[in-house]
Amino acid sequence: MDTKAIEYHVLGLLKAIGEDPEREGLRETPARVAQMLEEVLEGTAYSNHEIAQMFGKTFASEDRDGTETAVVMRDITVFSYCEHHLALMYDMTVNVAYIPKGRVLGLSKIARICDMAAKRLQLQERLGRDICEIISEAAGTPDVGVVISGCHSCMTARGIRNDTAKTVTTTYSGKFREDKSLQALIEAR
Repeated sequence: MDTKAIEYHVLGLLKAIGEDPEREGLRETPARVAQMLEEVLEGTAYSNHEIAQMFGKTFASEDRDGTETAVVMRDITVFSYCEHHLALMYDMTVNVAYIPKGRVLGLSKIARICDMAAKRLQLQERLGRDICEIISEAAGTPDVGVVISGCHSCMTARGIRNDTAKTVTTTYSGKFREDKSLQALIEAR
């Protein structure tokens, strides 16, 4: 990420909105914004495949009788930025489930995958697809479900200013596409 270019453009933005970038409260703002963007958009530096490799630590599953048991993680908190307005997507929770195929992901890896995929300019729908794709590759299974619920400041702080609206997206692959009982495991409550 080119932090010097970000600093330059933030300085120009401050001037364009009529601010004095030399006043005490704004002198370090361009550098702080560049540092913040480098942190909150860290995921742009990685492909889905690279994230799967980074957080793909698995362990042998204890499944001895061939029964497929879904692994479900609920209420993983993330935030992201809408690519249309660069507006914050917040109060986001991600529910993820997958059916292991002989190996299970470390639980913290599921949350880390969600966090890293969110650290991009995103659409909530794409975020669900990205998480589904990464979990599928990292866990070695086609059977993945992802449900995301969140608020978008492009809806709550501007435009229509509807501060109670939440957006829910679902992404299902493999057995989760058709099996309503699997979908029910992760749907927002």
